[in-house]
Amino acid sequence: MTDPTEPWFPIRTERLLLRDFRRADFDDVHAYAADPEVSRYMPWGPNTPGQTREFLDRALIEQAVWLRLDFGLAIELTATGRVIGSISLDLRDGPNRTAEIGYCLHPASWRQGLITEAARALIDAAFRTLRLHRVLATCDVRNTASFGVMEKLGMRREGCFRRDRQIKDAWRDTFSYAVLAEDWGSPGAQ
Repeated sequence: MTDPTEPWFPIRTERLLLRDFRRADFDDVHAYAADPEVSRYMPWGPNTPGQTREFLDRALIEQAVWLRLDFGLAIELTATGRVIGSISLDLRDGPNRTAEIGYCLHPASWRQGLITEAARALIDAAFRTLRLHRVLATCDVRNTASFGVMEKLGMRREGCFRRDRQIKDAWRDTFSYAVLAEDWGSPGAQ
C-alpha cells in the first residue's frame, strides 16, 4: 500500500462529497444513526443521542491522526450540504494490501444510487491512489440492498459464512464480497 504524505480526500462525485466528519454534523448523523431501519443489520444502533455523540467524538479524534489506516468519512449531499450517511475504508491486511469497505445511508436517500456512487469513488481511490490489491465487503444475507450495491460495483460473492456473527442477540449469516484491482482496471494491479 502506498502511504500518501497528504490526505487523498475529500472526494467529490457528481452529487456527493466524501469528507471527514465535523462536530456540526451531529444532527445529520443522529438522524440516520437513530433510525431502526438504518441499523437493522448493523452491530450498533439505533443510537441514542449519547451514542451518536460518542461516535462523533471518536471519529474526530481518529481523523486528527495522519497517517491513518482506517477512514470513516461523512457522505455529504452537495446539493443541500447535509450529511446523509457514512462510508468507511479500513485496512485489514497491510502486507496483502487488502481493505474493507462499509456504508450506511439515511432512508430518505435510499434507491437513488447514492451509496453506489460513494462506494465506487472510494474503491477507485483505494486502487488508484492507495494502490491496494483487494477491497472486500460483508453484509447480512438478508440485506438485499447492500449486496445489490456490491454487485453493481462488480464485486464478486466469495462466500457465505453461516451464523458467524452475533448481532443484537441473534446469530446471522454473512455474505462476503470482494473486488481486485485487476478486475477494477486499476494501474495498481500487479
